Amino acid sequence: MEVSIKPDLQAKLAKLAAETGRATDELVEDAVSGFFDELALTKAMLDRRYDEVKSGKVKLIDGEEAFARLKAKAGAQRTPSA
Repeated sequence: MEVSIKPDLQAKLAKLAAETGRATDELVEDAVSGFFDELALTKAMLDRRYDEVKSGKVKLIDGEEAFARLKAKAGAQRTPSA
């Protein structure tokens, strides 16, 4: 398989290869493998969250309500205690 890499990314890859003493193809393979591992974890987490919402285990809240909660929480953290 061949992959085209833009010159700026190719330069970063070559620099990292020189710094680490690893081959560029090895670095790319590790990066792609890590990407797919992370993607699988993210998909599994989203699937779990979806199942929790569908089962009623987790209750959805309105975006405005969520923002208001965050704003109130941040305000409470900024308020110095007596």
